[in-house]
Amino acid sequence: MQYELTAPRQIVGEIELPSSKSISNRALVISALAGGDVIPCNLSDCDDTDVMVKALTDMPDVIDIKAAGTAMRFMTAFLSVRPGTHVITGTDRMCHRPIGVLVNALRRLGANIEYVGEEGFPPLRITGGEIEGGTLEIQGNVSSQYISALLMIGPVMRSGLTLNLTGEIISRPYIDLTLCMMGDFGADAVWKDNRTIEVKPRPYAAHHYDIENDWSAASYWYEMVALGGPGSRITLSGLTDSSRQGDSSVRYLFSLLGVKTVFDVSGSDVPRMVTIENTGRMVPRLEYDFINAPDLAQTFVTCCAALGVPFHFKGLQTLKIKETDRIEALKTEMRKLGYVIEEIDGRELRWTGERCDAEPIPVIDTYEDHRMALAFAPLSMKIDGLRINNPGVVTKSYPQYWNDLRRVDFDIRQL
Repeated sequence: MQYELTAPRQIVGEIELPSSKSISNRALVISALAGGDVIPCNLSDCDDTDVMVKALTDMPDVIDIKAAGTAMRFMTAFLSVRPGTHVITGTDRMCHRPIGVLVNALRRLGANIEYVGEEGFPPLRITGGEIEGGTLEIQGNVSSQYISALLMIGPVMRSGLTLNLTGEIISRPYIDLTLCMMGDFGADAVWKDNRTIEVKPRPYAAHHYDIENDWSAASYWYEMVALGGPGSRITLSGLTDSSRQGDSSVRYLFSLLGVKTVFDVSGSDVPRMVTIENTGRMVPRLEYDFINAPDLAQTFVTCCAALGVPFHFKGLQTLKIKETDRIEALKTEMRKLGYVIEEIDGRELRWTGERCDAEPIPVIDTYEDHRMALAFAPLSMKIDGLRINNPGVVTKSYPQYWNDLRRVDFDIRQL
């Protein structure tokens, strides 16, 4: 399937954002480990959360988490401490995404995990049960989801868990989010110093838990407001100024591209609302290290180029092991639009302003990656007739995205 997009030059409206996938998936695992039947409130309706709900509800012998990387990491750890034997698998791409670091760590803590196919990759056969835990050293530059997966099962290990993180620590806000949520459910899990996390063997306590809306999803609306110029304004629901989500940093970054954020502070009885509007003032060049918020990289690569703002972005090394090699995908698809993006050492992207001939009718491939579709669609505000292949990939994190675009007068035609 392919969509052709015709966008308004400015946008004004109000959007109900989806619930946070990151918070939803953590809340599900922690609630299940708490042993209660309490389902977190306001769960995300995205594919990644849906596969976790089904897995935790049905617990089949073979658990297919499809393309959900978070579910693969979190469920691998969860199954290691729950009685029973299960095989966990996913899409072909998922079975080529490395998981050896997490498996090795779990084995050292006492878990029983076997590779069904290729060493270091899913599918996995996991025979769960009570495990000892203890002290573990793990590199800080692996996926933060590995670290979060280990932390969340720490309270149910006999000896708890002490993690010593070595080297560079990436996506630290996501680790902090995990620790905060664990504390919300009664766990004793804290940073002992800037490299050591201690989780004591104290059980979780089940309770109702309300999920904040998704700052990652908000980033695409910031992009549209930036591209729309002065007069563009969108009100977004369910976001807080004190958010624990790492991608809430988007509001500071987009202030450099002329987007102002105003929080509604009317009181707790009023739905949490944020209004973002274009001020018309932006920096001439942008440099940033995305080591703590790699999921925002596609949004800023596409937006900066379309605004004519040269950039140099660092801390992108984890993009190569996401749903696709996002660095290569960005270079390829931006060239279709006439932008020559330079890759440096597999961890940086730079655009000096260099242009090439754009395709007359550009068609953006999405590589089974939701964020490719989500980040490139706003460029239709600058490029007439932009087309998106396989637009259905957005259901991985933002199922209502195309309907929400229609609400602010995007014309979306299926070809």
